[in-house]
Amino acid sequence: MNVEIRQYRNSDYDAVWDLHKAALAPEGAFLESGPWDDDLKDIDGHYLQQHGEFLVATIENTLVGMGALRKVNRLTSEIKRMRVHPEHQRSGIGQKLLDELEKKARILGYKNLMLDTTDKQKAAQNFYRKNGYHEIRREKRPQFTLIFFVKSLE
Repeated sequence: MNVEIRQYRNSDYDAVWDLHKAALAPEGAFLESGPWDDDLKDIDGHYLQQHGEFLVATIENTLVGMGALRKVNRLTSEIKRMRVHPEHQRSGIGQKLLDELEKKARILGYKNLMLDTTDKQKAAQNFYRKNGYHEIRREKRPQFTLIFFVKSLE
């Protein structure tokens, strides 16, 4: 299985939305689209043009994973939209995406990374902890609890 990690292209738009839904639904973490998904409607404007990144993982030209960096401030960036299609989870794709995003964050001059996931996404929580992210707080929402993590890149 040859996985290619590359920057998002506008032609990936529909596949990104399909992956977003497919990866979250089995975890019970997909909410019908709303303003919380506005960044996916303008990936260039929210990520690529704002000192960030949006990467996709493909196998034989099929999009199977994605992840993004979004600038928070001069020293901190946020990992966003980490998704791997359920058929390809636990195959190393998420690790490759995270490694590339962390490398890009260092290149862009960020010293800290932050991210969040839900209490329903146990595998994601374990994945981030394994990669050196530390929980800093939780926020209750109507459908789930958000768990916030940070990691120093220094």
